[in-house]
Amino acid sequence: MALVKREHLELPELWRRFFDPEADGSWLRVEEFVDGDALVVRTELPGIDPDKDVEITISDGMLHIRARREEKSEHKARDGYRSEFRYGSFVRTMSLPAGTKEDDVKATYGDGILEIRVPVGEEAKTASTRVPVVRR
Repeated sequence: MALVKREHLELPELWRRFFDPEADGSWLRVEEFVDGDALVVRTELPGIDPDKDVEITISDGMLHIRARREEKSEHKARDGYRSEFRYGSFVRTMSLPAGTKEDDVKATYGDGILEIRVPVGEEAKTASTRVPVVRR
């Protein structure tokens, strides 16, 4: 019996999206960690205007991030003309820990990185509960 090595298996786009929902690009990838008394959520959003293209809302203990990107370029030359455009919208919804201080949330944008700082109270820091394992 021989092993077959398949390095370049390409799935049709529909199946790729089914198995990897992030493949379609509409999903914001985030980095999430606790820094002192704040939950920090960071996402890479290069080439956007945060004043026009980003909406951050909090409702029912959920953080909602919506972003939109539009890029257009034109190339004119003596022998031809080419116009390209690329656009898309991105969404991410995350649950916030218990004890979150929703009124003090701060968001900053710089060098293509959107950073959201959500202050958390003592409840959020001690929210993990150890579940005992019982032998049968």
